[in-house]
Amino acid sequence: MSVVSAAVVVIGALSLPAAAQARTASVPAGPAVHAVRADQPPFPYTDCINAAKKHGESASYAKWHCDELVKKGWVKPPKR
Repeated sequence: MSVVSAAVVVIGALSLPAAAQARTASVPAGPAVHAVRADQPPFPYTDCINAAKKHGESASYAKWHCDELVKKGWVKPPKR
């Protein structure tokens, strides 16, 4: 049984460099373009306030909650 597990380890170790090379070969050269999606953070501050109020939070607690999420990077800071 140990011979089988050793063979699996050796095969895995030998195939790792080939998999890494295949992955890097398929990546096109040039600048990376990252699209900002609306369903991923950071979310707008007004959406955070509205969602917090919708879930029953008071206005002051909603502001505190959204401010904490701004610190974590989940919400964009409010425009003042």
